[in-house]
Amino acid sequence: MTEKPHYHQHEEFRNRTQKLNEIREAGVEPYPHRFDPTHTACQILETHKDDPIGDSEAAAKGETPLVCVAGRLVLFRAMGKNAFAHIQEATHKIQLMFNRDHTLVEGLEGEEVKPLKFIEKKIDLGDLIGVEGHIFRTGKGEITIFVKKMTLLCKTLLPLPEKHSGLIDKEMRYRKRWLDLISHDEVRHTFLTRSKMMRIIRDNLNAQEFLEVETPVLQNIYGGAEARPFHSHINATDQDVYMRISLEIPLKKILVGGIERIYEIGKVFRNEGIDRTHNPEFTMLEAYAAYWDYNDMMNFVEKLIEQIALELFDSTKIAYTLNEEEVVVDVRAPWKRITMKDSIKEYAGLDVDNLTDLEIHRVLQNETEIDPKIIAKASRGALIAMLFDEFVVSKLIQPHHIIDHPIETTPLCKPHRKAEERAEGMVERFESFFLGQELCNAYSELNDPVIQRELLEAQSLKRDAGDEEAHPLDEEFLEAICQGMPPASGIGIGLDRLAMLFTNATSIRDVLYFPIMKTTQL
Repeated sequence: MTEKPHYHQHEEFRNRTQKLNEIREAGVEPYPHRFDPTHTACQILETHKDDPIGDSEAAAKGETPLVCVAGRLVLFRAMGKNAFAHIQEATHKIQLMFNRDHTLVEGLEGEEVKPLKFIEKKIDLGDLIGVEGHIFRTGKGEITIFVKKMTLLCKTLLPLPEKHSGLIDKEMRYRKRWLDLISHDEVRHTFLTRSKMMRIIRDNLNAQEFLEVETPVLQNIYGGAEARPFHSHINATDQDVYMRISLEIPLKKILVGGIERIYEIGKVFRNEGIDRTHNPEFTMLEAYAAYWDYNDMMNFVEKLIEQIALELFDSTKIAYTLNEEEVVVDVRAPWKRITMKDSIKEYAGLDVDNLTDLEIHRVLQNETEIDPKIIAKASRGALIAMLFDEFVVSKLIQPHHIIDHPIETTPLCKPHRKAEERAEGMVERFESFFLGQELCNAYSELNDPVIQRELLEAQSLKRDAGDEEAHPLDEEFLEAICQGMPPASGIGIGLDRLAMLFTNATSIRDVLYFPIMKTTQL
């Protein structure tokens, strides 16, 4: 026999289960199939915020507007022949008043059971109810619904956390997000803001005639980023597959197919560490535009972020709490553009053009925690990227486009068009940063099949030598490039990190409904 879950031992569970039985015995259906609200609390409060409406006597006579709303009961207090309550919906709470002489309960049978007494004794905080009645304004000016009929929509068998002491532990809030959403208005606001942000992004892309597409999550060969993948297996075909670490490769194949502007918003998976800005499963936007280069894409991304800010806040200035201090980030276009080498000179005081590899080794060994063996094996371009990561990124508080990266940082980017930059191994890549973290990664896309093969073969050798994050050789992708991909630029934006900016969240877990958590015994 299966052991009963721990909550079955909860005294409140047993009490509410008894009430559930009594509710059914009274003829009330505790879990009806549907309900038809005519208004939301938000609509009522906004529509009538300046109206005199009328008092409770007018509402009792039906002389004020009739409404029907639904929500979760979060407050209840009996006061003689009346009882006052609050129900909470997605964005707002509204006050109710039940009356001994005028309020009925849907389905309640028998004159011996008084509706108000039934509500007081059988309905608990946390229950979902629907009410129909007339609105009025109390003596203190609060818009209230004089309830003529109450319908029980869902009888809860476990209580909600106590308002001030119930759901405080951060880890528990992540694990039981449904309770977090019920208990904390600011959490609901965070996720509503995230959803608005996603809508604005889609509207912006659609308006510029980008076509939204979907590509497979399971892939035979992973690529598009340097990351360790998750493995899986398809039993039907007896083949190993990987969960995608990027959207890039299949989207480029679609670009080869002649669809010139495309984007995908989807989950990607990287079997890496978990910290303030990393979760193994996260949401990525990737977009590609034929005939653009990385300068066009820089213009695109800064205007997109500017538009999101304006639509959310009617301002390009966003307040954010960084290291317990409030900073104001201004995302108004244009953003500062600076090469990676110049950023190291400006923010770290190191002129890499006047430093030998050995001198860079000494700086990294003496002033960072990078493994000396990794430093010793690194190419010059990789050393420059290490200097940037260690000494510059944390100082990029206002928006920056960091342009012209060493070729070692990606095998999928065009060599720089300027001969002197190309000679030094620079590619037309940019990353955008603010608040000391990367927002996006973008290139002028490599479409030369000869160079592309050379770079992917070099990656394959690194992988064979034990680098689990290096790209495998993807012959199908190379075949597609041989058949002609137009000049193009592409971008990848981590939407969870972007949501952090717009919601003042200090952890990626705060903008994910269900972040990855270590399994515990329930």
